[in-house]
Amino acid sequence: MGICFAVLIIMFCFSPQFRFIYSLPPHLRIIEGESALLQVNFPLTIKVSDELEENIHASTLADAIYAFSQPVLLKPVKTGKATVEFNLLGFIPLRTVQVDVLPTINLIPGGQSIGVVLHSRGVIVVGNSPILSEKGQYVSPAKEAGINVGDVILSLNGVPAQSDEQVAEVIDQDGQNGEALSVLLKRGAEQVNVTIHPVMCAETRRYRIGLFVRDSAAGVGTLTFYEPKHQAYGALGHIITDNDTNQPVDCEQGKIVMATVSGIQQGKRGQPGEKIGLFFDDDEVLGSIQKNTEFGIYGKLTSLPPNPIYSEAMQIATMNQIQMGPAEILTVIDGQNIERFSIDIQKINIQDSPDSKGLVIKVTDPRLLEKTGGIVQGMSGSPIIQNGKLVGAVTHVFVHDPTKGYGCFIDWMLMDSGIIKNSEKTARNLFTYSGRFPF
Repeated sequence: MGICFAVLIIMFCFSPQFRFIYSLPPHLRIIEGESALLQVNFPLTIKVSDELEENIHASTLADAIYAFSQPVLLKPVKTGKATVEFNLLGFIPLRTVQVDVLPTINLIPGGQSIGVVLHSRGVIVVGNSPILSEKGQYVSPAKEAGINVGDVILSLNGVPAQSDEQVAEVIDQDGQNGEALSVLLKRGAEQVNVTIHPVMCAETRRYRIGLFVRDSAAGVGTLTFYEPKHQAYGALGHIITDNDTNQPVDCEQGKIVMATVSGIQQGKRGQPGEKIGLFFDDDEVLGSIQKNTEFGIYGKLTSLPPNPIYSEAMQIATMNQIQMGPAEILTVIDGQNIERFSIDIQKINIQDSPDSKGLVIKVTDPRLLEKTGGIVQGMSGSPIIQNGKLVGAVTHVFVHDPTKGYGCFIDWMLMDSGIIKNSEKTARNLFTYSGRFPF
């Protein structure tokens, strides 16, 4: 009997119903006025118990113990939190899920191509530049002092590092005065102090320490959404990192401007394509950049670019409301004209924690396939819309198959923007961090 009982337990653990329960994330989000349907096809009860919090009504979901072996519909009563308990045969606990009932969120979809100009906090070290000293020898004072590629110079002798030119001036001036440099570095999550003695360069006749640095990034991406109530926007769907060091750019300040797509380099198997975009640094500023996060850039819009396809705000759909099947993306492939293109959502990865690969999508629109070959760089941030709701944004392309790519859930972008509060926080970039300066 014991062996039979053990075999039954093992068989049950491998059943689709059991895997479905354990595939549910620890946190489930439901928009107020919407509902979540849970397919329960074996002897399982679902009990919703109230979780009391200050200023939140005790009954955040309809209180009930649901019947065995039939679909369960969770319908929010008001915003707040509740705990859903899954019990086998009514008394064996299997899974506990916290449900967050969110207020209705309406966003205006983007799709516009934007130029991004981002200035880092400090200057980032992107390479070494050996110095020819007056003795005819090549030396690298910064490297010898322990400065590594990827470090960020925050200050020199207490003077904040604001630009590559300014840093070069401080080094030259202190070298002329015969002073050693006390350099404050940011290395990962730590701050490090090093001391360097500048060397007179025989070629430039300036004091240098032997580094290449950059202080700004520029590129073209796609606006994802605009939230009218807070004048907030989200774009790109991935973090901006330095092209040489692959380190995230610690945003100090930045701006977005309108960009024009002047051409397309088609994507091919093993060779991702890209949009060829043009913009000018002194163009009319659309908004500021306040955050550079794992799921894109965020800030305030001072001027909303027109969207002739969706000029009104639409509701969002959280990850548990998305369905596999047809959807559409908004993006620009010529000039500044936003167009809609058909895609197919082929996989939905319900996630316990934020990740940029929540959706697997495939481009099915014949015209987009002919023009771009599928998903290309610069398309990151293109909003994904299904059943009249904004569900996420394009983030990556499959290198081996440019017709396919990944998308992130709108949930994570709203959290990074601050519209939805959450402490959880990943992704990569398709941007280059431009302009190297030696000193």
